[in-house]
Amino acid sequence: MHILQTIQAVRDWRRQAGRVAFVPTMGNLHDGHLALVREARQRGDAVIVSIFVNRLQFGQGEDFDSYPRTFEADRAKLQAAGVDALFLPDERELYPRIRQDFNVEPPHLQNELCGAFRPGHFRGVATVVTKLFNIVQPDVACFGKKDFQQLAIIRAMVDDLNMPIDIVPVDTGRADDGLALSSRNGYLSADERAEAPRLYRNLRQMHDALAAGSNQYADLEAAARADLEAHGWQVDYIEVRAARTLDIAHAGEHQLVVLAAARLGKTRLIDNIEVQR
Repeated sequence: MHILQTIQAVRDWRRQAGRVAFVPTMGNLHDGHLALVREARQRGDAVIVSIFVNRLQFGQGEDFDSYPRTFEADRAKLQAAGVDALFLPDERELYPRIRQDFNVEPPHLQNELCGAFRPGHFRGVATVVTKLFNIVQPDVACFGKKDFQQLAIIRAMVDDLNMPIDIVPVDTGRADDGLALSSRNGYLSADERAEAPRLYRNLRQMHDALAAGSNQYADLEAAARADLEAHGWQVDYIEVRAARTLDIAHAGEHQLVVLAAARLGKTRLIDNIEVQR
């Protein structure tokens, strides 16, 4: 596996790589990331993964400095998974100027759902993903559905800016008890880890009611919120949205997604579940 630390090194590698599938990450890799790699292997002649903890998508008081950086373990996992190249830039390589003048500004959706609680987060995501796409020039890029809002914004950005990249969504990886795999699960205490699957259980209950034809979106959202809060969670949101656009869902919508973000102790967990009816 090639370890590439500069933009020029990536471009030199890219010229001889054929059809390239790309998996951008912030490292601290788990089985969910490796599922993205496995999907990428099916989509290209060569797979490149990036590891970069992007300061721009962290808000004030968030965990940028404490975010786990586990390069040696990550490299071993990627090598075992058959990754062809790892792009490992430092911050000065991607952001050489002290002040970052140019940003990619997503539309209104960046200020809803997670964006309402993390101002500027999706601007940071869109900016770094655009930079990575310009550097790697992939044919295909794989993103997990766990970050459903991020996936929607990136798909819209690629479409709107005419980027010749196929965005491939990959199903959320889960532990045996249903908890969505996440690098931040490592922040949970033992008691919190035992409680954490409650979030997905509530989403499953909402899924079943919606799939059976319920249009009582507000009632379902309120019931799930009440159950979580009764067990010590701090709920940012639980909402039913139209799956394709993430617009507010209307009665009779056939493709829905239920999205949630809530804090358990100091750890913020996100999850979602799609509904087809």
